Amino acid sequence: MSEDILINRRWVKWASIFGIWTLLGFFFTSQLVMQNQLSENPISFWRILSWQFFSGYIWFLLTPLILFIGNRFPFEDGRWKTSVPVNIVASFAVAFFQLSIDAYVLPKLGYLRRYQFSSFWETYKVFLYINLHFGVAIYWAVLGVNQAIRFYRKYRERNLRASQLEARLAQSRLQVLKMQLHPHFLFNTLNAVSELIHKDPDAAERMIGDLSDLLRMSFENLEIQQIPLKQELEFLRKYLEIEQMRFQDRLRVQMEIAPETLDANVPNMILQPLVENAIKHGIGPRTEGGTIAISAERRNGSLHLEVSDNGIGVPFGDVASIEEGVGISNTRRRLRHLFGDDHVFEISSNGGVRVALTFPIGE
Repeated sequence: MSEDILINRRWVKWASIFGIWTLLGFFFTSQLVMQNQLSENPISFWRILSWQFFSGYIWFLLTPLILFIGNRFPFEDGRWKTSVPVNIVASFAVAFFQLSIDAYVLPKLGYLRRYQFSSFWETYKVFLYINLHFGVAIYWAVLGVNQAIRFYRKYRERNLRASQLEARLAQSRLQVLKMQLHPHFLFNTLNAVSELIHKDPDAAERMIGDLSDLLRMSFENLEIQQIPLKQELEFLRKYLEIEQMRFQDRLRVQMEIAPETLDANVPNMILQPLVENAIKHGIGPRTEGGTIAISAERRNGSLHLEVSDNGIGVPFGDVASIEEGVGISNTRRRLRHLFGDDHVFEISSNGGVRVALTFPIGE
């Protein structure tokens, strides 16, 4: 935090404390003025105001000392056994000192004018009889407000630290989940390359070049959890180029992407595992191959993504029997960490398998 901000905060703090003592001066003045209406010799409002303001501003000047003692001997963390006796002694000492100033100045301003005091000590003794308990109470009131503020700040700091730790933990979990995808994706793609080395060396060479581009794109965003959809689709297209070299005409791809969704942020590598899953379990086992359909649209402040295939599907359409591998289970956990309950993840049967994701992106 910059020094200017700290200085401004100190000014605001002490201006606020000054304002509070001023308001208290007006409050006690109004009380004495009302009581004074019952007196045979009423005292002017301005004289009463001068007494209350003088006494109140002496307390204002003593407030830094009270705050210093309170901060030096706080009541938290098991320190109350020392702090309580120290503050009891300090409260009487501060009250004695404040009343000594009042006893010296206020009679000159007409306070207790009906009494004739022969010495300062006689005056001081009367002030102690009248206001000592009140002075001690003021010390403890200032101390209590200060301790309440300290407790509140510590409560806020604990909550902030807890939320920061929770955020870092969630980020670490997300990073672990995301890092699981990279070796999984890499090994599967290398297997695809190995299948073509002997069948079609030229295609295998092109595939290695595409794989190099794909890995570069992947590692460029290694630490990033969310990227624009257009960037995710660029990565997906590069991956599909590799798969189409493997499957030739057996793999067809359809994309229906609404233009207004291209700048929406999506979890990094959210589509590739779903497409890979559809190719491996849906299209791959079919001799005639099939079609992968990918769509994106906005729905009331949310992004709706779908990946579907017309592959072999699941027996009797029982999607509950699907064994979720790394791709699907990883996707579920990432969405849960990023959006909590504010997302939808659905797997359904449409002849093949359809996976639908919906999560908020804002308007």
